[in-house]
Amino acid sequence: MKSIKNIVIGIIVIIIFVAVGMYLRSTSHSTPQIGGDVSAPTSEAKPGTAVAVSETTKVSGSLSEYQNAELGFSVKYPSAWEKEEANSGVNFIIPIDQSQVETVKTLQANVQAFSGTCAFPPVTTVKSRDTVKVGSNTFNMIAMNNTVKSLTYTNRMYSLQQGAVCYMFSFAAISSDPSTTGLTGSNVIQAQNNNKAITTTADADFTAMVKSFAIVTTPAGKDESTVAPVKK
Repeated sequence: MKSIKNIVIGIIVIIIFVAVGMYLRSTSHSTPQIGGDVSAPTSEAKPGTAVAVSETTKVSGSLSEYQNAELGFSVKYPSAWEKEEANSGVNFIIPIDQSQVETVKTLQANVQAFSGTCAFPPVTTVKSRDTVKVGSNTFNMIAMNNTVKSLTYTNRMYSLQQGAVCYMFSFAAISSDPSTTGLTGSNVIQAQNNNKAITTTADADFTAMVKSFAIVTTPAGKDESTVAPVKK
């Protein structure tokens, strides 16, 4: 029964992320073009320097930086997160501390870039809505928390419009009701407290990742019309 329940939970998670991905793709018609109508980059490679389409580098003992020159952004994230690249961005699987008494099933975050105007998917219950100012960037944010059939869903989304390109950031956490997993007595309370602490920490790390966002570009090529032919 436990394996069947895990499979069902996995299917639900996949449906949620596929639905968000389909919604974002439906609002766009092409991938963002670097060097187009995008605000001035906060970091730019020197002319003549080769830049990989995407790369990951260590920033510190616990922090890494993901940079995607094709989609025009970089973010810093905890090195313990498992990175999975996608055509429109990057997904992160956030590890769950199995040494604690907890019933957290899923922790995930992602960043997606697409051409068009930012718009959150239609939702019926929004716990909070806000704007977050970081430097010259202003992020829109919505947060949701719902319980359906003994499963608690915690979601947070940020959006950032940069010219003709929208950057969308999503966080999702799913946990089971401890009383339905065989835990009893004080373990139920302990699991509830740990679930909240684990989700809160992951959510805070996700928000820190969003705030680390920066625009990047590839080096500009030389105008071919101005290049004189080389005499032999």
